[in-house]
Amino acid sequence: MVSMAVLLYNKIKHIIGMYEKEVRIMTKIVMHGCNGHMGRVITDLCMNDSAATIVAGVDKFKGIDNDYPVFDSLEEVDVDYDVVIDFSTAAAVDGLLDVCEKTGKPVVLCTTGLDDNQLAHVDAASKKVAILRSANMSLGINTLFDLCKKATQIFADAGFDIEIVEKHHNQKLDAPSGTALALADACNDALDEKYEYCYARADRREKRPKNEIGISAVRGGNIVGEHEVIFAGLDEVITIKHTAYSKSVFAKGAVEAAKFLAGKSAGLYDMKEVIAEK
Repeated sequence: MVSMAVLLYNKIKHIIGMYEKEVRIMTKIVMHGCNGHMGRVITDLCMNDSAATIVAGVDKFKGIDNDYPVFDSLEEVDVDYDVVIDFSTAAAVDGLLDVCEKTGKPVVLCTTGLDDNQLAHVDAASKKVAILRSANMSLGINTLFDLCKKATQIFADAGFDIEIVEKHHNQKLDAPSGTALALADACNDALDEKYEYCYARADRREKRPKNEIGISAVRGGNIVGEHEVIFAGLDEVITIKHTAYSKSVFAKGAVEAAKFLAGKSAGLYDMKEVIAEK
């Protein structure tokens, strides 16, 4: 009887321990830009995620019913949370970073179209708080960055021209996309002599110089996102392409990034580190 009691006690203790572990690893998220399209996708995703929950949202627009409280600013949030996911606008990023610096709360920064001053603010804030910034949260795109680096190392010296074409829906505000610029940066990282970026050729009457990367943007319909990196040589063309068919690929990446970032020390992180930890 004693041995049975001990076994039962140990079993109950194990179950309680597992429950406490589950409670501890639940990542509590504030969704900054909760009523935007990506905010809604992430909200829906977290409803079926046993390891992440949205405890509050931040948005000026209040025309959507949420299962969590929504505040006008991050500074007003009065519930406990672990990390912020930001899908808002470039204009809102400086205020977001100011609050995160004060509170020490980490932030997954997904908003694109930041200017040089804001990028400098991100770097400065990362000295005080953990920030994960990525132009694109999908696993596929982040793999594409590495593929482009390797391809550039091979093809640039062989005289191939590099062109990037990105396509998005007609509601996207910035052009070219942050992902297109990040792909260009990935190509440039592989080059000893940095190439210049060319965004338009309409006003130029000259042959294409070798040391440039052309970047073109298409806006139309409801295209979720398409990025194509073209390596054009003599008598052959190599194309590396990624197409997103729904925004859930970005939402999944953002939530995984939030789980990764919660509890991390100050610093600037990226999706490569999230993927490496898998």
